[in-house]
Amino acid sequence: MQRFLSVLILASSSAQAVDFNRDVRPVLAQHCFACHGMDEHSRKGKLRLDLQESALGKGKSGEIAIVPGKVDESEVVKRLFTTDEDDLMPPPHTKKVVSEKEKAILKAWIAEGAKYEQHWAYVPPKQSALPKAGVHPIDAFVQDRLTKEGLKPSEEADRYTLVRRLYLDLIGLPPTPKEADVFVNDKAPDAYDKLVDSLLASKQYGERWARRWLDLARYADTNGFEKDRPRQIWPYRDWVVKALNEDMPYDQFSIKQIAGDMLPNATPDDLVATGFHRNTMLNEEGGIDPNEYRFYAMVDRVGVTGTTWMGLTMNCCQCHTHKYDPILHTDFYSTLALLNNASEPTYNIPSAEIQAQQKAHEAKIAQMEADLPTKFPGGETALKSRLAGWIEGESHRASDWQIIKPAKMETTMPHLEQLADGFILGSGDISKSDVYDLKLQAPIQGVTAVRIEVASHPSLPNDGPGLTNYEGPLGGFFLSEFQALQNGQRIKITYADATNDEEEDRISDSAAGKKKNAKAPKERKTNNASAALDGEMSSGWQVLGGVEVAHAAVFHFEQPVDLTSGVDLKMLFEKHFACPLGHFRISVTTSDHATATGHPAEVEQMLAKAMPQDMNKLREHFLETAPELKNAVAALNAARKSPPRGQPTLVMNERPANNPRVTHRYHRGEYLSPKEEVPPAVPAFLPQLPKDAPANRLSFAKWLFASENPLTARVTANRQWQAFFGRGLVKSLEDFGYQSEAPSHPELLDWLAIELTKQGWSMKKLHRLIVTSATYKQSSRITPELAQKDAQNILLARGSRFRLDAEVIRDSSLKAAGVLSPKMGGPGVYPPQPASVTTEGTYGKVEWKTSEGDDRYRRSLYTFIKRTAPFAMATTFDAPTGESCLARRDVSNSPLQALTLLNDQMFMEAAQAMAKQVMAESPNDNERLQNIFRRCATRPAVPDEVTLLKTFLTKQQSNQLEGEALWTAVCRAVMNLDESITHP
Repeated sequence: MQRFLSVLILASSSAQAVDFNRDVRPVLAQHCFACHGMDEHSRKGKLRLDLQESALGKGKSGEIAIVPGKVDESEVVKRLFTTDEDDLMPPPHTKKVVSEKEKAILKAWIAEGAKYEQHWAYVPPKQSALPKAGVHPIDAFVQDRLTKEGLKPSEEADRYTLVRRLYLDLIGLPPTPKEADVFVNDKAPDAYDKLVDSLLASKQYGERWARRWLDLARYADTNGFEKDRPRQIWPYRDWVVKALNEDMPYDQFSIKQIAGDMLPNATPDDLVATGFHRNTMLNEEGGIDPNEYRFYAMVDRVGVTGTTWMGLTMNCCQCHTHKYDPILHTDFYSTLALLNNASEPTYNIPSAEIQAQQKAHEAKIAQMEADLPTKFPGGETALKSRLAGWIEGESHRASDWQIIKPAKMETTMPHLEQLADGFILGSGDISKSDVYDLKLQAPIQGVTAVRIEVASHPSLPNDGPGLTNYEGPLGGFFLSEFQALQNGQRIKITYADATNDEEEDRISDSAAGKKKNAKAPKERKTNNASAALDGEMSSGWQVLGGVEVAHAAVFHFEQPVDLTSGVDLKMLFEKHFACPLGHFRISVTTSDHATATGHPAEVEQMLAKAMPQDMNKLREHFLETAPELKNAVAALNAARKSPPRGQPTLVMNERPANNPRVTHRYHRGEYLSPKEEVPPAVPAFLPQLPKDAPANRLSFAKWLFASENPLTARVTANRQWQAFFGRGLVKSLEDFGYQSEAPSHPELLDWLAIELTKQGWSMKKLHRLIVTSATYKQSSRITPELAQKDAQNILLARGSRFRLDAEVIRDSSLKAAGVLSPKMGGPGVYPPQPASVTTEGTYGKVEWKTSEGDDRYRRSLYTFIKRTAPFAMATTFDAPTGESCLARRDVSNSPLQALTLLNDQMFMEAAQAMAKQVMAESPNDNERLQNIFRRCATRPAVPDEVTLLKTFLTKQQSNQLEGEALWTAVCRAVMNLDESITHP
């Protein structure tokens, strides 16, 4: 009986023996692993069917699940066929039903010895010998499979089909009729190869393939979530285009995106590349915890990394161990830990042009400073007299301050670093309620006041001096409360004054994000230094961020204080946005007239000590404060505050080694349920990081491309294959785990994976290899035999027909109309679309201002992507919104698509432009019809098609259409043909 079952299965599987990976594991994964797999929390009866030793051993009941060679003694078989619902597996409540074919497979497998095999994707690929010599390597594997299946490859497609296919696949645009004719009429034996090489060398190649990569990178031009504000990250998109055009090896292309900032001597381009993981969404909704959404951004990054490079559904393990694949719950967080030690700054790209502008700007400022004395009324004599009087007067106001470096610094979250000049630099994570606890201790008695100096620093958001990085004013801070304690007792502070107490541009509590209302009632609390002493969290000392910001606040003790035994300064930064201080210095004085003079610390020190040797420094400062030079100084300060800056973009930057971020496991994936600390590591079931490699992002990025890693090369080769054939050798591009279909051509997949590595991870070489194969060149005509035996073209007996991507459809129409702009790069553009797309159902009033000039008809790659209201035409044709990583797009077919091609404003304008050109180029109806058809479909129309087009033309004429309107109607009809939007 057992032998009979084996024979039955063999017959139904085209004479192939039962294969564990191909036949058995998918059945077990689908029906059994959820309760008898990796996840110990959901595991029933302590039985694991994913492990041979468990499946073949005694279970909790004492029964043996699988007895090799003995079907009737195997408990699995008994449970599959029982009529007792209490014993039936899978249990009826799961709604899982094992088909008769699947039952027969399991029986035959057990009868043959129940041999387990390691999952094919987790075994390093090997490049086997070609099954057939003297042919293209791809064709050798494909034709060998076809022979076994009793099929033959299709004939080569005609040359018009080939040239259209190549153009669309390699550069995402169709050829013009002239470009097509050049190839068709070129009879040289290497004509095809020359065309391939020219397209690979085209700048449009990078634009075509960048769009596919950006699906994985979840690229968009806005932050997402409720407010969905714009962001500056298009330089990353342009970097991708440039890297692909240069054929940057895929390993370097990937390593730079994961950890470019950590490379030795990292270049600006390396930093821009790290924008890959800055494409996560950012929640700016009021009341949220920024650290919670930073956590969920990290969760996204783990899932995206798993999908993009490993073909693993890592995101399934955020909450629990994977139900099917050997990925533990802790594996998810150990991988997260590898990526979790980066800060997320905005980077101004220092291009050569910007560097030249900065050098000129510095020279301009130096000249403006040098010109100040010459502009003083009365000349040098008057200047000397006024300077002497100023020094005498200000010396009485100045106090002798002594810089104090805290003996101890503690914070709730930010990291504080003591710098050599006495300033303290903040970094790291921040919250909406941060506390700094600083212990001051020095042999100084009679301290009357403490001064807090704040200043800009290039490492801070918007140059600081605060750490606020979103929701609130960038680079600012808000000191809600300031306290001093000694021996646990409050030291009374009578009042405080600050150099910016009179400023009118700070943000009030009642109008966050808006400038202070000049008409507001005077009794409203102001955000000055004294407000940090009133015990109310809604008021405090606030300084906004920016270049060359420098202020100071002085807090006055009621009684002199002795620092010998130490004083604790407590600073609370609490607001509806995270707002701690980022760059500050602490000083104390014993002076009885201390005040916030507004002088730089070194100048005040000179004034207090009357140091004549520093007259030049005092003179320089006086010139910049003299009322006589008010206008000139205002111009100088304005220049200082507006230096040329490079284009901003979002990047990653590894945190300093002395401030690593700790990663925890989160129970059920909930931010509010942190558990034990988790060390950084790769998933336990895969080869581990080298022992001498630090466990960080860079090591992880390099590990992805290690020769022993079984996944990356396979996943990459498979994704490239799908781009040309519409289906991967493994159907699920995003999932190479137990639930994925087995490869249709496993030897070919492994051969391509190894060849990719042998060729230095060159994408262009891989693409050239694919498109020069006879398999790729086949006609896509389907015969009744192929329709019956292989309707989905899994065996590759013909070319593949599939609808083009949204961007290719739009760009093809613009090129056919002769209006597509060749302009590359730059900020996102706003092509025509219905105004209601962004004005209805989005946060606030968002106006879609249609671009003009060249930007009106740019390639779709450059269209501005708003996550909550994506470009209408693109979503109609299944383009992603940028909210999540997408390895393969859905392909839908709806009436709205035809209506879009017919009536959308952009397609209407394209049809009008095409009509004008065709009327000018072609003298009669026949030539005009052929011209239109060839622009859209590449090939000439056959007589029957010309007849149909003439009939349509006549019908439109009978509707009183003529001239440009008539030919626009014809262009709209042809642009709407299936052939115009289908891969040939």
